[in-house]
Amino acid sequence: MASSSRRTTGGAIASLRSSRSFRYLWMSNVLFFGGVWTQTLVLGWMVFEVTGSPLLIAVFTACRLAPMLLGPFAGVIADRFDRYRVLVIANVWALVAVVALAVLAMLGAAPYPVLLVGGLVIGLAQSPSQPARSSLVVDTVPRQDLSNANALNSFAMNMTQMIGPAVGGALIGLVGAPSALAVSASWFAVSLAALVPVRGIGRGRRGPEASAWRMLIDGLGTIGRRRVAVAALAVTFAANILIWPVYQTFMPVFAGDVLDLDAAGLGALMTCAGLGGTIGSLLIASLGDFPRKGAVFLAGTASWGVLWAAFALSSAATLSFPLMVAAGLASAPFGVLQTTLVLLATPARVHGTALGLQELAIGVMPIATLGLGALAEQIGVPATTFLSAAALVVSVIAIALAVPALLRYDGRHEPDAEPAAVGEPVPEL
Repeated sequence: MASSSRRTTGGAIASLRSSRSFRYLWMSNVLFFGGVWTQTLVLGWMVFEVTGSPLLIAVFTACRLAPMLLGPFAGVIADRFDRYRVLVIANVWALVAVVALAVLAMLGAAPYPVLLVGGLVIGLAQSPSQPARSSLVVDTVPRQDLSNANALNSFAMNMTQMIGPAVGGALIGLVGAPSALAVSASWFAVSLAALVPVRGIGRGRRGPEASAWRMLIDGLGTIGRRRVAVAALAVTFAANILIWPVYQTFMPVFAGDVLDLDAAGLGALMTCAGLGGTIGSLLIASLGDFPRKGAVFLAGTASWGVLWAAFALSSAATLSFPLMVAAGLASAPFGVLQTTLVLLATPARVHGTALGLQELAIGVMPIATLGLGALAEQIGVPATTFLSAAALVVSVIAIALAVPALLRYDGRHEPDAEPAAVGEPVPEL
């Protein structure tokens, strides 16, 4: 492998410079994530206006994120079928679903139950496509550029996390939430157009003789023998039952009830988190193929928990805004390296399945959201957030002690390959 100094030629945008396919995939990701983050704020605000209940907001978030529980099967789809076509189908589905829900809302026909169903339908477009979206990166860049490429994808997510909510909050103030939701559908339309030059990349790796169940069981066995990959997935699981439900669900409550902010203020608060994450992702991208990726991953995730605990204790907007920037900055190692470590620590033939497991680890969020929502009804959102953040810090320390190899892991060597049960490519989806 080339040295780190060689691989950082091109700086923080090395992968964008070297791969035309990755450039277009990245542009599509920027636009897709822009739509997701804009809708996260708009839909959350619509539910908050209709219900005013942290628990009912949590139920809505659970419905919207429930398709993540399909992660392992979505991963098998990413390993078996044409990943490009999977993303095209997801973009079209998302576009149609968002437009339909926006029309219903503008007609006054979107009470809480309709919003629940709409959130679920939109989630079916977003979540199951993630293994294909993430594993397609491996098909567009060399292994030594994977950390840089994933950092740029994380930068895209954080940049849109910064821009999308601000746009959504401003649109709510200008035209109202239903119209703001309709406008947000344009993100998916342009994302679909950006995918066209990627056509032909990311074909399936195994033949039609291999059943989905056999591929899943085989992949789980292969991944389970990689302790670093399992430990990285465990950290992802902990973060997604303890911190991400808070961010996805309770930010309208923090803004409206704790900090006395309006919709634009909520957008600004989420923009601060995106700003910190954007800066952090660019810093990681600039490092190239750096050593001890596992240690950076663990340290960043633990720091993220500490900063969320501090945010939970704040009741002043002047302190909460910079704390959100700092929390976003600390979240970057988690956001970038959770995917990088899983891909580096597993053989290429099970990358989709490994990312499907990651999606499942994220997919427990709806269940955790319901539990945290019920707890917040009893002890309040700030106290619930503080306890969750403290639990994340403890969990990260425990995982580091259980799998010290993760602290030393840099991913510069290919994992031991195992022969695939079936090795022929398959027809397109």
